[in-house]
Amino acid sequence: MKNTYKDSNLRVGIAGLGMAGSSLLPAIQKHPHISVTAACDPDLLVRTKFAQDYGVDVFSTVEQLSDSSKVDVIYIATPSRFHTEHVITAAESKKHIIVEKPIAITIEDAIRAVEVAERNGVKLIVGHSHSFEPAIMTMREIVESGKIGSLRMIHNWYYNDWMYRPRIPEELNTQQGGGVTFRQGSHQFDIIRLIGGGKLRSVRAMTGVWDPARPTEGAHVAFLEFEEGVAATAVYNGYDHFHSTELTFNIGEGGPLRTLPEYGSSRLRIQNISNPQLEIALKRETRYGGANVIKGSDADIQPAFFGLTLVSCEKGDIRQSPDGLWVYGENRKYEISLPKRTGRDNLINELYSAVVEDSVPLHDGKWGLANLEVCMAVLESAKTRSEILLQHQVSIGHRD
Repeated sequence: MKNTYKDSNLRVGIAGLGMAGSSLLPAIQKHPHISVTAACDPDLLVRTKFAQDYGVDVFSTVEQLSDSSKVDVIYIATPSRFHTEHVITAAESKKHIIVEKPIAITIEDAIRAVEVAERNGVKLIVGHSHSFEPAIMTMREIVESGKIGSLRMIHNWYYNDWMYRPRIPEELNTQQGGGVTFRQGSHQFDIIRLIGGGKLRSVRAMTGVWDPARPTEGAHVAFLEFEEGVAATAVYNGYDHFHSTELTFNIGEGGPLRTLPEYGSSRLRIQNISNPQLEIALKRETRYGGANVIKGSDADIQPAFFGLTLVSCEKGDIRQSPDGLWVYGENRKYEISLPKRTGRDNLINELYSAVVEDSVPLHDGKWGLANLEVCMAVLESAKTRSEILLQHQVSIGHRD
């Protein structure tokens, strides 16, 4: 594909200025050939603040953003239930796309999104997910190298306070893409699938809805089997008791914890809120311009820890260390230091390579569809208490 981008520069429009949209900004700003040129959000105060800070065009709808001649790529960070609609809108305007995970909330919608992107000849990347993190990518490289034998098991276990962070109603509604299986399982299953090569065979799982006041999945346990027989487990508990940062050197998703939270503080704060509107107001403070906005690091940091990830091969094991990875070989334990960059940096690099150099993105629409299928299978398996065979899985690079 001939490069049609002047001076190889890409112009990004951000659709949705919530936590996800804000978190990608530092990675975009670090890239020498990518810039933010527009944004959209239904909240007038939020988009006005963004326009003042960045000096770019702002709009109230994705349709208006997609019509902009100043945008080459749209980052869709809108609520999950709108992902398919917004992917189609952007694709039909010939904009390349990053869409937040999950790609959709039904298999049918995900297939439709992939087909529309392909028909319009635009690149579609699904992310951010924590499989972009350098430590996870390097685990995959070690597995592929065969240095410590063939892959045998993968485990990702994560305990935190997800259920008791400020939420809007749709985040606690499974039918709208809420709950930890949709919202956080998307990270877990992507990590496991990337390390294992992509193609899962089946899922057997149970989920937990343990707080009637927050009626969606707050925990799950999944047994995942790859086509070639590799086994994996994904364990998630977001009910704010034990935190797995105790096992990961007090390093969390955003790097080292600066201050340790008091025990159960998130759970107790939410349980003491009597007015639902107050929780919505707290959530709003995590959006762009809010007092508690999480922008992501604009400095080089250690790779993030999405819980404890442990990989077992025939001749050794691998886990993350504070500086990269520890490899437990047959005769010695050694550490591999990794570059100080973030998964979002890798996401932006993947975008640039896909659009400007016409490479095939690893985390493309079909990869995102396969990941959504695992989320759906976990929910279905828990409901039917049965093994679910998978149909839409793809290998890395789709070399099937």
